[in-house]
Amino acid sequence: MRSLEIEINGQFVRADVEPRTNLADFLRDQRFLTATHIGCEHGVCGACTVLIEGSPIRSCITYAVACGGAKVTTLEGLINDPVIVDLREAFSNKHALQCGYCTPGMLISCRDIITRVPDADEARIRLELSGNLCRCTGYVGIVAAVQEVQKKRGSTIAATAEHSRRLGPVGAIDPAIAQPRRTPRVATTTTIESLRKESAVDNWREVETSGTEISESFIVPFPREKVWVFFSDVKAVADCMPGAQITAQSSNDRAEGVLNVRLGPIVTAFSGTLEIARDDNLFKGTVRGAGRDTKSASAARGIVGYQLSAIDPNSSRVDITLQYLLTGALAQFGRVGLIKSVADHITHVFAQNLEARLSGKSRGSSSSPLDAFSLVRFVIWSRMRSILSKFTDLWS
Repeated sequence: MRSLEIEINGQFVRADVEPRTNLADFLRDQRFLTATHIGCEHGVCGACTVLIEGSPIRSCITYAVACGGAKVTTLEGLINDPVIVDLREAFSNKHALQCGYCTPGMLISCRDIITRVPDADEARIRLELSGNLCRCTGYVGIVAAVQEVQKKRGSTIAATAEHSRRLGPVGAIDPAIAQPRRTPRVATTTTIESLRKESAVDNWREVETSGTEISESFIVPFPREKVWVFFSDVKAVADCMPGAQITAQSSNDRAEGVLNVRLGPIVTAFSGTLEIARDDNLFKGTVRGAGRDTKSASAARGIVGYQLSAIDPNSSRVDITLQYLLTGALAQFGRVGLIKSVADHITHVFAQNLEARLSGKSRGSSSSPLDAFSLVRFVIWSRMRSILSKFTDLWS
């Protein structure tokens, strides 16, 4: 058990909790604040959204002990909040709810939109609400409710929301250390100099000790020396990776790039930096990358290690190890089983593209977004076929 001291809805609370108890369960089971609904329990649906230090977060994927010393606000704590009062009335007027299960989290997210971006147009509102799933309304009434409150309140509350520090999935820090919220960098203004500064402060040890690790291997029918020379061309290697694109390169060991990922109708772009180290004697290399998607406020850090082994004079084996940390709204896609299956498929595509390039065959750029949902569907369908095949073998 761990001792937890936390402020919930303006009330100081001290409790003993299990280290792996998530905030949603703590609020519901120990504090009886049941307006915080639990849906997917993977940070996908947004039903469990609460405020930590004024920032909306997924309480189902936030450890309660990570919120020590923080200020947590649930929907019960906003019962008399002027914006929530207006939103409740607008939700009723615009028929913005049916079953109501998503409504507590939806109200908190809508409040965040009105207080943080009061002049948001319909497209921006829909983008901001993309992390809250509603299976009943089609969002039309919800968007209309937000717009009604926008018209009523104007821009008089643009600065009322406090976002003083990040915790849990929005970027864990020691709550005893107050820090200003970092403004995400815009992808088009990233510079090589910013790479050096960011790299100096990135804690790669955290990735090595706490990150998820995945290993992959494949064989290409080319001599190890030829494959090693190809791997020295960062842009050529990126062209073999679905969704990857090098946007700037200052030297052989530093570059900037973008990884475009399509999640249904939403296209995310992780813009970041790369540091490359190579050992020509051991045919071994390491790539450290840090990227951020400004639309979803998601961030990723990863370390890719690769080594080439000669199988015979005309073929080589490539062994790859990936260690990564993923935070933010897209962290729900970091489940190891799912990522491993997707990584298997991406590795297969990369190996095919690599072989085609080494053979001198022309191929187009891979800058088109990596369709994550298609890969997930492919993985699920492959697993279903495998299960069906086992049943068929059992009964045959």
